[in-house]
Amino acid sequence: MPRLFDSRQTIAILLAVLTGLAAGQLSWIADHAIHLVVPALMAMLWSVFLHVPLRRMGAALRNLRFTGWSLGVNFIWTPLFAYGLGWLFLRDHPDLWIGLIMLMVTPCTDWYLVFTGLAGGNVRLSTALLPWHLVLQLLLLPVYLLLFAGTLVRIDYGVLVQGVLLVLVVPLALAWAFRRGAEAVRGRAWVTERALPAVAGAQLAFLTLAIAAMFASQGTVLLDNPIVVLRLLVPLLLFFFTTVLLAIWVSRIMRFAYPDCASLCFATLARNSPVALAIAVVAFPDRPLIALTLVVGPLIELPVLAVVSQALLAMRHRLDPAGGSPAS
Repeated sequence: MPRLFDSRQTIAILLAVLTGLAAGQLSWIADHAIHLVVPALMAMLWSVFLHVPLRRMGAALRNLRFTGWSLGVNFIWTPLFAYGLGWLFLRDHPDLWIGLIMLMVTPCTDWYLVFTGLAGGNVRLSTALLPWHLVLQLLLLPVYLLLFAGTLVRIDYGVLVQGVLLVLVVPLALAWAFRRGAEAVRGRAWVTERALPAVAGAQLAFLTLAIAAMFASQGTVLLDNPIVVLRLLVPLLLFFFTTVLLAIWVSRIMRFAYPDCASLCFATLARNSPVALAIAVVAFPDRPLIALTLVVGPLIELPVLAVVSQALLAMRHRLDPAGGSPAS
């Protein structure tokens, strides 16, 4: 199981932000740090994509009820809900609105498994969803941006497509080629037991490097807009609160056992900020507030996910219908 985000994640992001702000006070660092952002994010995403079990996409189809509800919430309900939250709270701040949309329409492809496990959820079922999350967001993120963000700011469609190809498709193709080649030469056991754990250790390092570089080059944006965190707090908390209630309601209606209920909660709650951040840096280079939103998001999200995991455990018996059994 990939562990890109564990209990150290929030601290690591905060330290990266502070380090970047401090380093950005040196003009020669501020002038060149931006060139590190995209390569660091691509390296991080390559290591994440190595863990995506694309060959297991069919496994999620064995439980169509769970998979259908999870993907429906993530890719139909959530984009509309995110746009509505932005209209309510961020209509006078289009860059924050776009950042919120980008964060919300990219469901997680890694750390939601960690929180699912902490809450006693069905990790196997959640893992089967992972490749669907990745493939669908690769296909639909440009569509969502054109539909929603295109009404707020001018979007260069050519730059957007190039950005998706550069920071998402290229790392995914390289990860697939590396894994297939390594399995052919060294065997699948070596890849699973040796290569993937070694690569996983570098994921957080690449992400924090990208964040530090971004704040070194764009730190004045945060210093000039300290209210950003507060502006995002209410819509993000409303999203998390509403989504977990929706997941619990669906689970009761469908009579999902507790492990599947917990899995649905985190599959629909956790967001994929690194992917969204990579696209934002490339597609909106002159709008740093969009990228800033995608850095602030996890600072709010991760503590919420930790609280939800404990709350679900406390309500475990109330959330498990009589006679329910987890899906395979």
